[in-house]
Amino acid sequence: MNMNQIINMVMRLFLRKAINKGVDAGIDMAARRGKGARPTDPEAQKHQTAQANEASKRAKQAMRVARRVGRL
Repeated sequence: MNMNQIINMVMRLFLRKAINKGVDAGIDMAARRGKGARPTDPEAQKHQTAQANEASKRAKQAMRVARRVGRL
């Protein structure tokens, strides 16, 4: 094994670790970003919960329709 191969191997190792740390940090920042937008008003919380339930119902209905269409 020559010196150039050894240097490339070590550089790849450090570069891979640095890129993984950067990607992990970016994902953590993106995950933390959405937590500050929660409503503190109980009325707003009820409204948001109702919207989520409605969206869930629509998604279930769409899945049922897709299964029926898939059978044809």
